Amino acid sequence: MTPPAYRLRLPGPTTVPERVRQAIARPALNHRGPEFTAIMRRAEELLKPILDTRNPIMFLACSGTGVMEASLVNVLAPGERVLMCVNGQFGERYAAIGKALGVAVDTLDVPWGEAIDPADIERRVEANDYRAVVVVHNESSTGVVADLAPIGGILRDRSTVLVVDSVSGLGGIEMRQDDWGVDVLVSASQKALMCPPGIGIASVSSKAWQIVNRETSMPRFYWDFRRAMKDGEALETPFTPSASLIVGLREALEMIHEEGLPQVYERHRRLSTQLRDGCARLGLSSFARVHSLSSTVVALNVPQHLKGGDIVRSLYKRHGTVIAGSRNKLSGKVIRIGTMGCIQESDILTDLEHLELVLKELNGR
Repeated sequence: MTPPAYRLRLPGPTTVPERVRQAIARPALNHRGPEFTAIMRRAEELLKPILDTRNPIMFLACSGTGVMEASLVNVLAPGERVLMCVNGQFGERYAAIGKALGVAVDTLDVPWGEAIDPADIERRVEANDYRAVVVVHNESSTGVVADLAPIGGILRDRSTVLVVDSVSGLGGIEMRQDDWGVDVLVSASQKALMCPPGIGIASVSSKAWQIVNRETSMPRFYWDFRRAMKDGEALETPFTPSASLIVGLREALEMIHEEGLPQVYERHRRLSTQLRDGCARLGLSSFARVHSLSSTVVALNVPQHLKGGDIVRSLYKRHGTVIAGSRNKLSGKVIRIGTMGCIQESDILTDLEHLELVLKELNGR
């Protein structure tokens, strides 16, 4: 059972607004009926400006990792090569999925905390025949945002497709799928889109559809984008969708548009900057070493005399505030706080208050 003072401040899943919770709690609907069809239509209509795309949008019943795998099985065939850009945990995860599928995975390894250099991608694609280049838009393990526009420009006139994971970016950081040349964009419901986990989102360009429609691709059934697109034309899904969650997603998207997309992006930028600046004054510097800092997650260096896990545990035990450490090679060295979704300035002030008290305690003062 959650304590009364429980504060979910993870970089996903995030707090679900009461308005969205109430929508999810409405009576269950027939997922093939006209009521749900209307909700699907509205959810897609509201999502398109957030992706900034004219492409149809597919909804899958899965986590972010599920739609990551779906993106690969639909654009890759056995034996084809893919370039995975790895500058954090989720780039590593994408590479691990590719290896599990048996495709030829090359990695462009970038020091964690730094951004991917588009020039490095250009050199690699000029020297190798890649079916796809995979980039994490917002690497939530490090707090770094990828500059997608020049990468898309490099690949636009090539047969290589650009696959982008924006699970922790979409809805909190600007996305311009069509203009930036993102061929396959995947995301999920549980972060800046303010819903519980369970909805995977995918949008595919016309260039990528020519590859998806091949018969030589990886074996696919549940993840088959062709099935999803065919049923999506009738505003249905090929298999049982996360129906109640999609009702909630529609409500969350209405909230985003009521606030206004520019205002949502500015709020995320402003609040993440406030948290980062406040933490710096407490002795917790930003882990990312770039100008393109995330607006949806703040990754912080832990002072050498402390352990990240101690900070995480003390925040929860003393104040009910739940933040994240790192479950990778940064374990104990980095803590992460979500600045995505329905957060307000009061949340940031409370984060800083709780962090200050915990750090004083851990430092013996």
